[in-house]
Amino acid sequence: MNLQQTAFAIYELMKSFSILKITNCMTRLRLQLNTEDIANLPLKELKNIPNVLGVNLNDNELQIILGPGKVNEATSEFKKLYANKNLETNAQNTNQDTNNNQKQFGNAEELHQQIRKKNATPFKLLLKRISNIFMPLIPAFIACGLITGLLNIAFKIDPTLTNYPAIQVLQIAGNAVFFGLNIFVGINTAKEFHASPMLGGTMAAIITHPMLNNISLFNIDLLAGRGGIVAVLLVVAFSSWLENKLHKIVPKILDLFLTPLLVILIATFPALFILQPIGGIIAETIGVLVTSAINSGGAITGFIIGGIFLPLVMTGLHQGLTPIHAELLNQYGVTILLPILAMAGAGQVGASIAVYLKTKNKKLKQTIASALPVGFMGIGEPLIYGVTLPLGKPFISACIGGAFGGAVQAFFHVGATSIGLSGLPLTASTDKMLCYLIGLFTAYIFGFIATLIIGFNDPIEE
Repeated sequence: MNLQQTAFAIYELMKSFSILKITNCMTRLRLQLNTEDIANLPLKELKNIPNVLGVNLNDNELQIILGPGKVNEATSEFKKLYANKNLETNAQNTNQDTNNNQKQFGNAEELHQQIRKKNATPFKLLLKRISNIFMPLIPAFIACGLITGLLNIAFKIDPTLTNYPAIQVLQIAGNAVFFGLNIFVGINTAKEFHASPMLGGTMAAIITHPMLNNISLFNIDLLAGRGGIVAVLLVVAFSSWLENKLHKIVPKILDLFLTPLLVILIATFPALFILQPIGGIIAETIGVLVTSAINSGGAITGFIIGGIFLPLVMTGLHQGLTPIHAELLNQYGVTILLPILAMAGAGQVGASIAVYLKTKNKKLKQTIASALPVGFMGIGEPLIYGVTLPLGKPFISACIGGAFGGAVQAFFHVGATSIGLSGLPLTASTDKMLCYLIGLFTAYIFGFIATLIIGFNDPIEE
């Protein structure tokens, strides 16, 4: 079955439901539904569709796991099918009263808002905002991280390569995302708070400007870039709030030029003298806590962190770690947390290989065979929701593998020079590649062995 047929099969099962929003991430087709529809979803039938690696429910969002690359094509096709359905529905209702249509639309919109409010706890909203701010940056982190990692390998082979202008240009390319990181975060933060992205980028540029290092005001020495992205988040959140307030106050005829001017004039001084120092304290505290925990706890800390990361992924709490990785990179040039966390996915690979060898279920074998390649590349969701979690015990085995792999990474203090990568591709972006590979294969092996020892209930072929 090709992806168009897969999308059609999903559509056939879902066309009777009211879908409020259709989106996708790197691996999942995400359908936002009415809460009352959740109990009636054909989850079993969806799981049995070819190319579907798993199905997950998160509040009123149905997540259909298809894997990287495939999800984009399937989502595009599904949107076309659902749009055609809406056109047909609209054509059937052309004789209805216009006012009645508007009333119905208003009721649907009101229902959508009620559902969002019901499921929007402050903590969930915070995680969603963090995800929305940093997820668009992941492709840039991956590209620049791979360039830097490959260059580091080349420099170890031939240190004289650093003298070549072409190589120096590539070094610039590899470092570019970090050079503009604060501004990128400022732009995305302003978008998330429904403010002007360029004003957000400007506020980030103000607290990063190198001329700050030459200024002392009110007996306070200003420091460019202090607080890194934490300070940017605080500053731009404040300036966005201020901008939205001013839009309501400033007369419409003056709004275009007066509001941006007032935002910059009013927000700059609180940003520099209050919010940036607070951001600096928070960022420095995060850096000290993470490095101290790993440096003092060593392998034990790595074992614990590596072992509990998969449950964090399940709950979505892992989204809150992205700014921590970015801040560690900003302060130290590496994040020693990422290689440990990457071991959770490696444990899953080992556990899934053991399941593949032991199971008699042909469909499960096909699911594992299609999900393993992306699992080796560090994308673990197809294995989580398609293999280890539904079986139960292999999920525990994967956590055990991740724990042992994490212990090795922490013992050797392996650091990653970029974020967004995991699995085998992360090797090129680590400062101790051999040690990272030892930890990676440790996670594979222990995940595999733990699954053989603990076992699992082999699903009966239907």
